[in-house]
Amino acid sequence: MPVSPAPPAPARVLVADDQADVVEAVRLLLKLEGYRVDGVGSPGAVLAAVEHGDHDVALIDLNYARDTTSGTEGLDLLSQLRRIDDTLPVVVMTAWGTVDLAVDAMRRGAGDFVQKPWENARLLAVLRTQVELGRALRRSRRLEAENALLRPRGTGALVARAASMQPVLQVLARVGPSDANVLITGENGTGKTLLAQALHDASPRAAAAFVSVNAGGVSETLVDSELFGHERGAFTDARSERLGRFEVADGGTLFLDEIANVPASIQARLLRVLETREFERLGSSRTRRTDVRLISATNADLHTEVESGRFRRDLLFRLNTVEVHMPPLRDRREDIPELAALFLERHARRYRKPLDGFQPAALQAMLDHPWPGNIRELDHAVERAVLMSDGPRIAPETLALRPSRDGGGRVEDMSLEDVEAFLIRKALDRYGRNVTAAAQALGLSRSAMYRRLQRYGL
Repeated sequence: MPVSPAPPAPARVLVADDQADVVEAVRLLLKLEGYRVDGVGSPGAVLAAVEHGDHDVALIDLNYARDTTSGTEGLDLLSQLRRIDDTLPVVVMTAWGTVDLAVDAMRRGAGDFVQKPWENARLLAVLRTQVELGRALRRSRRLEAENALLRPRGTGALVARAASMQPVLQVLARVGPSDANVLITGENGTGKTLLAQALHDASPRAAAAFVSVNAGGVSETLVDSELFGHERGAFTDARSERLGRFEVADGGTLFLDEIANVPASIQARLLRVLETREFERLGSSRTRRTDVRLISATNADLHTEVESGRFRRDLLFRLNTVEVHMPPLRDRREDIPELAALFLERHARRYRKPLDGFQPAALQAMLDHPWPGNIRELDHAVERAVLMSDGPRIAPETLALRPSRDGGGRVEDMSLEDVEAFLIRKALDRYGRNVTAAAQALGLSRSAMYRRLQRYGL
């Protein structure tokens, strides 16, 4: 049974004010909304708390006992916080607010500004927004660090020695520094997400958020809310307002994976935001603006989807300003040794195994394998080998590479998993890699289909 992802942890807020009653008032308000609150009363205590804690947002007063009106103490504290942790969102508050003071605070890195006495609804909305933005930025930083393990040492490039990867590198060099929308095509597991991150890193938006959404992994009823957000009460389970991904990615890059699975009802809204940069949250009439670079990816043939009427032609033209194809691993075998070495280094460190390479037979086995699951399958195979290995070098038997599931053998000789993978692959081929159509033909829900695609490296 697949394990459901854990719900996000309650947001932790650091509240700083030299008046204890203010800290307590904020604590009571936020506790009712499910926040965890740490309260302190001085700039020094703020710095100590940030050094030793793990907060999602800091709400700090600008005036303390030493200087109760100018805001200088708070501005200095803000600058110090940005140096300690530039991913921690900081919201400043003061009873002595002026426009100039607010501007100065924003220049020093404050995410927002609240004036005392605050309105509860505004304070909650500001904190909710900053928590989401902060978490998105930290996810982006973690993803960048993980992706760095897939790159050759000493370079910022993809692993791309193979001739089939040179067109990809050309697109990265020429289009990466622009704001052009990019459509990445290719089979599952070929590294489309990694290329999207590399395009973001090469752009002027690299310091802003890289936000990723798997359109195939979100139920059709929730895609609208996921992309554009919703207001409280917009539908039955909307107990609070929610930022959509277009808002979270504002100023950065939004990566829409499995774009072919976006429902027709959402395609019109997606086209509009690409054309005008404007949208409305679900349940709201207020028009909002966003500035994002859109990178999308699919394993389907969108041109075939257009001809069949399942995908809008005008939306495709907006998405594929530049189109780039990620080749399957079987067409870039020159990259297998380097990719395997990088995966080995990562998993050996993770599992604390003293391994220093592959036996020649293991390397040859990887070069000979068809890798229907592409780079993702290679990663899983090396991870399994690291866990099972009891020597200094990976042996071929620990890779446990199975014969190709392309149907070359008899069904009677296949395991139950092999038969299921074989039928899924045939359904995907029959419906032009359209996951939704293949899932319906097999009698599976879309989420169940995606779990199997992940399991079998398809």
